[in-house]
Parts: sequence; C-alpha cells; structure tokens
Amino acid sequence: MSPEALSELISKIAHELVAEGKAGQLTEDLIPPVEKLAVMRPKDRAHGDWASNIAMQLAKKAGLKPRDLAEPFAAALAADPGIKSVEVAGPGFINITLDSASAAAIVDTVLEQGAAFGRNDHLGGQTLNLEFVSANPTGPIHIGGTRWAAVGDSMARVLEANGAKVVREYYFNDHGEQINRFAKSLVAAWAHDNNLGDKGYQTETPFDGYKGAYIDEIARRVQAEAESDGVDLTALQHEDQGLNENGEPVGESDSEVREEFRKRAVPMMFTEIQKSMKDFKVNFDVWFHENSLYQDGEVDKAIAELRERGDIYEKDGATWFESTKHGDDKDRVIIKSNGEFAYFAADIAYYWNKRHRPQSPADVAIYMLGADHHGYIGRMMAMCEAFGDKPGENMVILIGQLVNVLKDGKAVRMSKRAGNVVTIDDLTEAVGVDAARYSLARSDYNSPLDIDLNLLASHTNDNPVYYVQYAHARSCNVDRNAADAGIDASKADPSLLDTAVDGEVLAALAQWPATVAQAGDLRAPHRVARYLEDLAAAYHKWYNVERVVPMALTDPENRQSDADREALEIAKNPSPERAAARLKLNDAVRTVIVAGLDLLGVSAPTKM
Repeated sequence: MSPEALSELISKIAHELVAEGKAGQLTEDLIPPVEKLAVMRPKDRAHGDWASNIAMQLAKKAGLKPRDLAEPFAAALAADPGIKSVEVAGPGFINITLDSASAAAIVDTVLEQGAAFGRNDHLGGQTLNLEFVSANPTGPIHIGGTRWAAVGDSMARVLEANGAKVVREYYFNDHGEQINRFAKSLVAAWAHDNNLGDKGYQTETPFDGYKGAYIDEIARRVQAEAESDGVDLTALQHEDQGLNENGEPVGESDSEVREEFRKRAVPMMFTEIQKSMKDFKVNFDVWFHENSLYQDGEVDKAIAELRERGDIYEKDGATWFESTKHGDDKDRVIIKSNGEFAYFAADIAYYWNKRHRPQSPADVAIYMLGADHHGYIGRMMAMCEAFGDKPGENMVILIGQLVNVLKDGKAVRMSKRAGNVVTIDDLTEAVGVDAARYSLARSDYNSPLDIDLNLLASHTNDNPVYYVQYAHARSCNVDRNAADAGIDASKADPSLLDTAVDGEVLAALAQWPATVAQAGDLRAPHRVARYLEDLAAAYHKWYNVERVVPMALTDPENRQSDADREALEIAKNPSPERAAARLKLNDAVRTVIVAGLDLLGVSAPTKM
C-alpha cells in the first residue's frame, strides 16, 4: 500500500466517521482534500511503517481531544486487510504497520508502470512558459547562468512529469546599450590587433566594455568573415571614440565599422550559446530575440494596452507607467524624454507577448532571474496586475543565488576565455556534464552554493552524483549476475521481502510519487536529487546486507578460503524464491533511479 493509497483510505474513513456520527462536530465540508492528508515516514521504525496526524489536524474542528478522535480512525484503519496493526501514540499520532504483502506491492506497481511510475497529471491543462538562463550575448555563459541551466531544465522536466505543458524559453538580449558596449569592445580589440591606433582608432578596451580572451577571438573571427565576404573593415566609416575626463575611452558615437562588428558578432555569440546549452543537454523550445519586440511593434502594442487601461501618463517629456497603483515603490519611465525606450518597456512587451501568443499562450510565465535582479520583482508584479493578471499566479519570479567554485579549498575564478569568471565550458571540462548538472540542481536555488571541483571529479561515496549513479550501476551488475545464475524474477512473490532493510527500500520507493508531486508544486527540483540520495543510501545498505545471487554460485570452482566459507555460512544465502523476490526489488530500485536521474538530465551508467 502506497502513502497515496493510505491518504485516500484516511480520507474515506473521515467521511464515514462523519456519516456515522463518530467524529464529534466534524462535518463533510471541514475535511481537507486528500492531498492535504499526507502520511509520514516515522523516524523510528519501531513506530510503524507510516504515521498520520489526521486526528490532531481535525480535533479542534470536531470539538474532541486528538486521542479521542484518533481511536475511531485507528479502529477503522486496522480493519483494512492491507494493514497489520495500528497504534495511537503521543498526543494523537496514528502509527500504521503494513503487512508484508501490502508493503511489498509497491514493487509490482513500479515494474508494471516503469518510467511512468511517479508521474501524474495534476498540472495537466496548464501551459507554463519557463524562461531561464537568458544571459546577454556578450560573452560565454558564466557559472550563475550555468546554475540556472541545470535548475531550469530540471524544473521543466519535473513540471512535465506532473502533466504540465512546458515551453522552455531563452530570452536573447540583442537590443540596447550592452550590445553597443560589446561592439565597441570588439572594435578596440580588432584595432589593437591590427595596430590601427595611429589611424584614430581606440585600441584600449572601453571603460564600460567587455574583457577576456574571447573578445580577441570573436574580433578575429569577425575580421576573417568580413574579409571572406569582401568587406574591408578599415574602409568603413569610423568616428573617434573619444576619452572621458579620466582619459578612458567612451565611444558613444555610432559608426559603420561598429555596426559591422555588431551584426556579425552577435550571431556568433548566439550560435556559441546555443552550442553550450546543447552540450549541457538543455534544449530550448523558443529562442526569443528582444530586438523582435521593437521590430514587430510589440512594445508599442503593449504600451497602448496599458494606456487604454489607464496606467500610462506623460510627465517631463517622458512616458511613465503608473506602477505605484499596483504596489510598486515608484512609477517607471518607459519612454525617455529623448524618445528612446527604457529597458522596462521591453519587459512589458515581453510579458504581454508570452500571455497572448497565437500558439501556446502561457497560463503562467515563470522567470528565473539572478540574485542581482531582486529589485525587479516589484515593477514586474505591478505590470502583471496592470494587465489584469494575478501576481504570483500568472507571473512567478524565482531568484537564484550565487555560486562559488572551489578547488583545493580555494575559490576558482580565472577562465581561459572569459577572464575573471568561471564559465559553463570551464565547469564541464573540469567535472563533466553529469556532475555539473547534478551538483547545481541538487541544492535549493534560493541558497548560495559552493561546489568543490575535487569532490565532483572523485569516484567516492562522498560525491553525491557518483553515489547515486553507482547505485544504478550496482543494480545492473546484480541483474547480470542473476542472469548468469539463472534467477528469474518474473513470477517472484514480493511478500517475501519482509526484512527490516527490505522495508527501508520499499518505503523509499513508495515515496517517489509524492516527491515528484512536491517537486512540481514547489518548483523545487532539488527534492528529486535529495530523494535519489536517500534511495541510494537505502539500496547500498540493502545490497551490503542481503544477497540476490547466493555467494556459492559466484564461485563455481569452490575457491573460497576457510574464512570465506565461514562468512558464507553467516550470510543468509537466499532460497530461490527469496532470491527472485530480491531481484524484483533490485529492478524496481533501478527503474526509479533511472527516472529520477532523467528528471535531472543526468545519465544512468550501467557500469562504473
């Protein structure tokens, strides 16, 4: 019997007790929905397989003491054929012990449903637009964006496992001042590389520009591409970038040469980012270009919509969004007095676009933003409300915290290409995609994260991804040995799984559906990783205590020493029937580990 089945049984009993007048003042409408009647795994196994606090939950509504309400619940539960015993403990907890057949039934359920076990449809009918990473196309993906790649893709997989339609989206910021600074940096690198300082070009990186070996690399690629197309960059119009009062280049004026670098370099970075994401096993459904919002008139349409709703006004020659009407701390400029759009104008248009696309309009727009974007929440939620939507429901903003990369106990900062940062390629080169994804997704994104490169590269049980993957590899090895020994699990009787360690693994398997549902509802993929580590721990303990293949069959030439023969006598070699049951349990564990790792985008190797 699964925890979900127990919750349904408890709900059924609650309604029956009300109908029979055995629940005091409790009425049908006061009984919470079944999903609110969760059962728990007791920390002390002496207290049973599962525990419920239903009596404590409903006692006040019933006008009874918790223990007085618990007694009729316990009596009704004890009458169920799948339950061995029920005990009321403490202030009113109901401790439940299943009979062995009922507890072990989860094994057949897992194997019958396979990869579908744990998946549900309770988010079905919803389209969730999940935007994540969305780094500016001005350099490689840094470690913060890499965390969002791992968390975001895992979250999408978890939400899909709960029945939602998820649109994975990358917002490509290819409009605005950051692109101009990127182009200026490339021109300076190109001018320096070609000794063009004496021709009026600024050869130093602009004070607000981008640095790193990748800038020199992209500049050379642009020059090579331009020359291949017959374009002489030095023949294009150039205007002196100028210096500020500190003697630093500012370069505010446009020029043909800068535009040439912009139009060629931005697609190069776009392609590079797409490749990095694909190599990291993250596949986006939509690559949305910010520039399209302006080209397609989406910004004007969204502002017109807010104006019609009475949330736009003019002041000091600028156009303002009256966001304070909707809870923001101040109103926001969306068109400057010089006629240029403020950055927030694109945010307004982008949200409106997500919610009203002809194909796959989003019921919920989920934004995954970095720690430095916390100040954006107020204005974004105000804009959501101004459009007639519900903040926190139609718009959800998740803020991720910083990542520190350590090696030999010291912070790692230098990247070969990007300067004083760690990039996605640096991380995967050091530890591999699986370890990188798992380590970044296994912790709550609301908390800062330290990741240790030495640990993630190690093949020890201290490395969490290795620990889980090794459990899977072990289960595959058990299968291979069982096949050699002629053990067949197809007609095994799971009720023979009656030892304490069997029970721990069975209980862990039974908690998988609830874990998937909670991870989806709370948008917390790290719960999947922590569950897998708990399941792996239970499995490793089980593996070390109970054998599937009798030890004698692993040494057909009888080469054991006296000590080995003594250990063989102590070890409880299973009967053929019990061996088959254990093999079935082994296979159920393997099935769930594969499913869990898949939700994290991590492979399940068969050998390690």
